[in-house]
Amino acid sequence: MTSGTQQDATGPRVLVVDDEEAILDFVEMGLKYEGFQVELAADGPSAIEAVAARRPDLVILDLNLPGLDGLEVCRRIRTTSDVPIVMLTARGEVDERVEGLESGADDYLPKPFKFKELLARVRAVLRRRNQVTERVLRFGDLELNRDTREVFRDGRPIRLTPREFALLEVFMLHPRQVMTRDVLLDRVWGTDYLGDGNLIEVHISTLRDKLGDQRRELIRTVRGIGYAISG
Repeated sequence: MTSGTQQDATGPRVLVVDDEEAILDFVEMGLKYEGFQVELAADGPSAIEAVAARRPDLVILDLNLPGLDGLEVCRRIRTTSDVPIVMLTARGEVDERVEGLESGADDYLPKPFKFKELLARVRAVLRRRNQVTERVLRFGDLELNRDTREVFRDGRPIRLTPREFALLEVFMLHPRQVMTRDVLLDRVWGTDYLGDGNLIEVHISTLRDKLGDQRRELIRTVRGIGYAISG
């Protein structure tokens, strides 16, 4: 099941993937009203084909799909595309949310949901993704220059190792978003890393020390899940 884009829409292209027709209609109507171009898919294989053929700017992906489930769809998309993905999960299923993030999703939203919240998350993810093209990242009194590899806090230069710099860059590209240990390993060390399981904790600790974050208020620990930069 697919749907053509709205004729007069000029906004970002969004692929909505869900096997419930009522949800597809509900989300499609709301997004088109907000000026988005919308494509629909009702199963896993169709979603993968749509991403490859039409290159959407964002994917809203249900976890429970026929053919291939949302986690597998997410994993396969990530082998060829870094398109932002907002995953829809069952309310209260923390393990599903964590697994979705580890599979490459950028954010999640539990069902049932209000369209207003979905719209806010879609716009937030698109804003974060647009930051990827920015060469200077800022968060509070932190500034990270991706070209010169310089970091400043409140105007004071901070000397970081390449791994520490990469960790901070990931956090600043995803402000206030919880990054799991597996996601951090993937983004900073690569998917094939088989080293010390405490590696992330050690680097987070030294990064906090250098940033003057001994009280863990800048880079906070989300117990059982991962880390997030907040303020």
